[in-house]
Amino acid sequence: MTIAANRPLRTGFLGKLNPFRLNGGLGARPINSLTTCSDCGQQVSVRALICPKCGSPGPAGRTEADDAFSRMTVSELCDLYLAEGCSTKKQSTIGTDRGRVARHIKPLLGDRLVRDLKRADIERFMVDVANGKTATVEKTGPRGKAVVRGGKGTASRTVGFLGAILAFAVQREIRPDNPARGVKRFRGKSCDRFLSETELARLGKVLSEAETAGVNHFAIAAIRLLTLTGCRKNEILSMRWKWVDLERGVLRLPDSKTGEKTVYLGAAAIEFLRKLDRREGCPYVLPSDRGNGHFTALQGIWEWLRSKADLNDVRLHDLRHSFASFAAADGTSLLIIGKLLGHKNSATTARYAHLAEGRLRQAANQISDQIELSMRRL
Repeated sequence: MTIAANRPLRTGFLGKLNPFRLNGGLGARPINSLTTCSDCGQQVSVRALICPKCGSPGPAGRTEADDAFSRMTVSELCDLYLAEGCSTKKQSTIGTDRGRVARHIKPLLGDRLVRDLKRADIERFMVDVANGKTATVEKTGPRGKAVVRGGKGTASRTVGFLGAILAFAVQREIRPDNPARGVKRFRGKSCDRFLSETELARLGKVLSEAETAGVNHFAIAAIRLLTLTGCRKNEILSMRWKWVDLERGVLRLPDSKTGEKTVYLGAAAIEFLRKLDRREGCPYVLPSDRGNGHFTALQGIWEWLRSKADLNDVRLHDLRHSFASFAAADGTSLLIIGKLLGHKNSATTARYAHLAEGRLRQAANQISDQIELSMRRL
């Protein structure tokens, strides 16, 4: 506090210094009054520039932006993150993020102030999603719907995503810490399911019977291509003829989950594509029943077919796992398997290592036999 020289001090009627007049006139707070830090609860002076405990701006150091941040809700933070925090993400990933925000985060936490979130709130949120509190069925178009079930897997992934949003809040200095950090998530169960030769035979028989019975031709084709190529579902469904090079035996995808990707087609897949009917004027390998879009209604048909084949626990993505498992069992190196599947990270392919045990044991036997034979020669 500075008092101008040669200026009489203002006093009250009892002759004491009037702290209100020294601090800006009538209605102002006394210079020695305290307030509570909105971030950590520490008592600080109203004239403090920063909080001595947590380092956040004090009452005298707060700006209009700081005040806006202190009133920001989780819903507003999510909107800010989707607008400014996703520039390096793929559009498909952003679509998934929007779904998690709209279906789980906003319904349960949207009205909460960002500054008030505690670790216990994040843990309670995870349990609520796991228990199906946000479960619903949404219409996604004239003929489509999205079934939101919740569950432990969804809860764990959504908490991971919420943690990224709160990390963004820390970077933008909206709050000093990330309450999602350190939250123990549900342990994910292994989703790897590989079809045996017997199971593939049952699936092949059911597909042939379905074709004879008049089941959607392009749905059957999609399942056969998923089995023969190891591609992801959307890579097959959205495939265009201009990406298919049958002469060189490759499928060149301009975009996929891991970016631009070249898929090497086996002889069976090439022959199948050669025989596949093309719809005039439609760019897609698997055209929709209506319009010029690509086929999408695969899940319902797959669930019916897998039931017929007694494969009720098999997902469409497990056809990709099965492709890789046959390669590993045949002695194909993990490096080559990773290239065939389009993996960017070798750790992703490592899940198939145990499937090559037979080949490894055979190689070990051959090597040890050769060594033993050499040692007996003298």
